Amino acid sequence: MANTVLTSSIIAETSVKILENELVMANLVYRGYENEFDNRVNGYKPGASVSIRKPTQFTVRDGAVSSSQDVVEGTTSITVNKQKGVDFEFTSSDLTLKIGELADRVIKPAMVQLANQVDQDLMALYKDIPNWVGTPGQVVNSFADFAKAPERLDLGAVPSDMRSAVLSPTDQWGMLGSQTALYMQDAAKDAYRKAKLGVIGGVDTYSTQNVPTHTVGPLGGSPLVNGANQATTYAATKDTGTQSLITDGWTAAAAARVKAGDVFTIANVYDVNPITKAVLPHLKQFTVVADASSDGSGNATLTIAPAIIASGAFQNVSAGPADNAAMTFLGTAATGYAQNLVFHKNAFALAMVPLVAPPGAVDVARKSTNGLSVRVIPFYDGVNDVSKWRLDILYGVKTIDPRLAARLSGSP
Repeated sequence: MANTVLTSSIIAETSVKILENELVMANLVYRGYENEFDNRVNGYKPGASVSIRKPTQFTVRDGAVSSSQDVVEGTTSITVNKQKGVDFEFTSSDLTLKIGELADRVIKPAMVQLANQVDQDLMALYKDIPNWVGTPGQVVNSFADFAKAPERLDLGAVPSDMRSAVLSPTDQWGMLGSQTALYMQDAAKDAYRKAKLGVIGGVDTYSTQNVPTHTVGPLGGSPLVNGANQATTYAATKDTGTQSLITDGWTAAAAARVKAGDVFTIANVYDVNPITKAVLPHLKQFTVVADASSDGSGNATLTIAPAIIASGAFQNVSAGPADNAAMTFLGTAATGYAQNLVFHKNAFALAMVPLVAPPGAVDVARKSTNGLSVRVIPFYDGVNDVSKWRLDILYGVKTIDPRLAARLSGSP
């Protein structure tokens, strides 16, 4: 069979199919916001965004007398601001290869790198998640360890369908090793031999080397809440979901005492069920949104999430923190921990859109499948008889509802 001269369209179509096959995290998150972007004939430039409404909540009336409530809706947005690409060269003879040969030699390695980048950007959203179960530094090596995350989701009234977990290779093998004594049918045995965890406790479980490591800030001192009455309202924080928390007791004049993604609890501030408002048995966890330093007196103002709301339809704590309430951070200062995630599909979102076809570019090809889109542009070096090619993708990632996810570590 004669070889075919490969075109940008053929390469783009092959590339987008390989990209889909190589993604892990990206295939587990919500993709519907791609439909919110209108179908532009010429594609998108970085910076395009859509607004997303957050779900509202209500309190239940007791008795026959009507008590109207304001409908308070927060908004957020997802912006396609991540343009990633891989560039390479072909000689004229290369372009007479069969697409199968070219896909194995060049396109697949390129798309593996792009797929890893998308998954890494999604996994980096762990910093938005305040719930962190288990003991940092411990390997997840039993069903009891693993179950702590879906249990936390259950206590938070997270829907039990469309749940996924992404574990680091170390935790994956810890889980596999703990299951070797269980009776399994042939299909399950095959899955374990191939290191595919499958569904565990109703959670579709995967492993990837893209699970990030979070290094806890240097901390220092004995941090305390500085001042009572620091609870806020949903109306004041409905769009950001964050608030400032005034603290003291830190080591004085120290840069970056806390790092974005650090998780802490406050003494006597317990979590509540978002539906019933019943007080739960664990302290409410908060994540630090931005790095913060202490001043010369050991004071620091932290930007935290979620905002502390002590009453009303959006109540999320048993009570606001008291003055001088002790703050306890998870993990050891300046130590790194794998950030396994267990989450409902709607916790995170990925939106990938077709890139613009630049004016003046010749033979631009854009191919889309199942919400993924790849653009291919060739340009020719006539001096050296070399065709240079660029593969590009444009996408955005966003944490839509942090309540729907939990970080997971093992237990001693």
